[in-house]
Amino acid sequence: MKILQTWMEKKEQIKQLQDDVNRIEQDERFKREVEFKNQLEKLMKEYDRSASDVLSLLQPGQGHKAAEKEGPKRPLKVFKNPHTGEVVETRGGNQKTLKAWRDEYGKETVAGWQVQ
Repeated sequence: MKILQTWMEKKEQIKQLQDDVNRIEQDERFKREVEFKNQLEKLMKEYDRSASDVLSLLQPGQGHKAAEKEGPKRPLKVFKNPHTGEVVETRGGNQKTLKAWRDEYGKETVAGWQVQ
């Protein structure tokens, strides 16, 4: 009986999803987006252009991969613990050892240990 109940629940979920899809398909915003996409694809085909070509035109200098965007690097900071002689090099303040030192000795004290 459990498998029958599972089947009935799944059929109800399918019906609900189909109702959702139908509702979206009737939305004017959806229709306009589909029309825009179709016209854009038609233009891309007509001019033999890819999606990355279009993005390069719309976002010059950024290329087509936003994930490759690279900003300036943070400066390297070097801290030396005078108690242990341990040296930590970091470009950010979220380094594990540095945080432990700050918890133990205080933020201002550790800031004074910066050698570079």
